[in-house]
Formats: sequence, C-alpha cells, structure tokens
Amino acid sequence: QVQLVESGGGLVQPGGSLRLSCAASGSIFSINDMGWYRQAPGKERELVARITFAGITNYADSVKGRFTISRDNAKNTVYLQMSSLKPEDTAVYYCNAVIRAVVTQYYINTWGQGTRVTVSS
Repeated sequence: QVQLVESGGGLVQPGGSLRLSCAASGSIFSINDMGWYRQAPGKERELVARITFAGITNYADSVKGRFTISRDNAKNTVYLQMSSLKPEDTAVYYCNAVIRAVVTQYYINTWGQGTRVTVSS
C-alpha cells in the first residue's frame, strides 16, 4: 500500500516560518501532481499550492508570495515552506498526491492524514 505522511506542523508565532514535509512511501511506480490543501474549522477545504512533476506551480492568492512549494522526486517528497505566517493560516494542512503503485496501471488520488498548523502569539 502507498501512503502519504506529513510532518512539520506545530505552533508558530505570527510572522514566523514553518516548513511542512510530505513523504510518499510504499511500492510506488510514479507520482504525478503533488499539492497542499488546508481546512480550518467551519470552512471548506481549499487549495494552498500544487506542483507538477516538472515543477510547474500554482498557489492560492492568499498565500502567494509567502509560501513556496517544492518537491524532491528522488525522495518522493513535497515541501511547503511557509513564511510571514498569519493567524488566518491556522488550519489542518493535508498533503495530496496522484500516485501510481507498482501493482496498478492507473493513478490514484491520495491524501495524507493531515498536520495541524497553529499561528498564534
């Protein structure tokens, strides 16, 4: 089985920085797009950033200029560098990846368990 495991969440002060990591594990054949989504209590899940295999990125307007998404294909890992954090960035952040396992012939939209980010003084 393939899975995504996020790490790096926690408590940070406004204006601070935090880096999230998401590593895919298992018998992986290939990974297409990867991305980060977030969901705050009482709000809908929203796209934060996505990155293609080739490195083309897309950001939500609310984080553009503050967050940077990157990936290391050799490590099957995607990162989210968050800077100038604001209280409104507080949410559970979920890793997403389109993954093809070795034993399958198609890609599956896969989600991590989420990591909580709290921005507060």
